Amino acid sequence: MTSTPQSARGSGRSERGSERGPEVDDQADVGDEAEVEEDYDDDDSQSFLQNVWGGIKEILIIAVMALVLSFVVKTWLIQAFYIPSGSMEDTLVRDDRVIVSKLTPGPFDLNRGDVVVFKDPGNWLGFSAAPTETGSRAAIHRALQFVGLLPDDSDDHLIKRVIGLPGDHIVCCDKNGALTVNGVAITEPYIKPGDTPGGGKSAFDITVPADKVWVMGDHRSDSSDSRFHDDGTGALGSVPIDDITGRAVMIVWPVDHVRWLSVPERVYADIPSPSGRPPTPAVTATTGSTG
Repeated sequence: MTSTPQSARGSGRSERGSERGPEVDDQADVGDEAEVEEDYDDDDSQSFLQNVWGGIKEILIIAVMALVLSFVVKTWLIQAFYIPSGSMEDTLVRDDRVIVSKLTPGPFDLNRGDVVVFKDPGNWLGFSAAPTETGSRAAIHRALQFVGLLPDDSDDHLIKRVIGLPGDHIVCCDKNGALTVNGVAITEPYIKPGDTPGGGKSAFDITVPADKVWVMGDHRSDSSDSRFHDDGTGALGSVPIDDITGRAVMIVWPVDHVRWLSVPERVYADIPSPSGRPPTPAVTATTGSTG
């Protein structure tokens, strides 16, 4: 008889134990789920950071490739320049931006009438003041110019029109006030309205030396070009072809000025090749000042 109550009590403990069992299992399941969620959060964070870094790397690679490509294009193909003066009006005006092809001279020959950018051949520009911008901003500006992302605004380049090639005999001016090239008078539609072919400056009779060109601005009365720097023979005023950076092919800024800079072939179509000896000088007009 004493065994029954003991069995009953044992059975009661067993039931209570069985009632607590599921609660313990539920808590274990919740703990496992929390650990899984934490793992998922860590994976999501790592995946997000990897995606961000991957995107940054792609942007850096693209930026570097763009800089390299821009530098290559600027060095061997084309370069942008801005116009700092009015010496080429009205073809080009102050602050125009032009694209210059570096394939001329080179694969493509220079022609009479080409508008060319060239390095200062002999202190034509005179003394240049030091840049006013300094510090990091100036350094960034120069770096962007170096790789070709900004137009060159350096003070050691000029832009003029080629009037005579090596060996050409150029005279200013005939009895009608026109330039003659190898004995043929030319009509120049690009000269600034109101100007004369001579621009009111001294008459000249020169032969362009070998490997050089004779250049003049379209604003003849306001252009310090070959005429202004010559000694009367063509030797000093002519620009070495090696100093030519390239031919201006297009105005790209401002928007309302955008257009191609075509070569006026009809102006020079009848010019014969240099004969090797100067023809009889044309009658010269009254000389003007050289200022």
